[in-house]
Amino acid sequence: MTEKQGHYLAFIHTYSYMFGQPPAEADIQRHFRVSPPSVHQIVTLERNGFIRRQPGVPRSIEILLPPESIEILLPPENLPILEWLGIKTSKPLW
Repeated sequence: MTEKQGHYLAFIHTYSYMFGQPPAEADIQRHFRVSPPSVHQIVTLERNGFIRRQPGVPRSIEILLPPESIEILLPPENLPILEWLGIKTSKPLW
């Protein structure tokens, strides 16, 4: 697995844990600041057996690796997690 693939897996794992559903490709694109063709790194992850997706079903990414083998992605210190994930809120959540 490449370092970039590891970052994608860590993001998918973290996002899924936090929001109870896998990220959409647009979420991955926004987080990594890549163009739509570049976000297709997901296809490589699927081809290599790291994830599974259902064709035509949005947010269907399933990680096939045990959680302990994925580096947990932590936000930089003092950066709110929603901002780090690129999610804008119109009002405070608390």
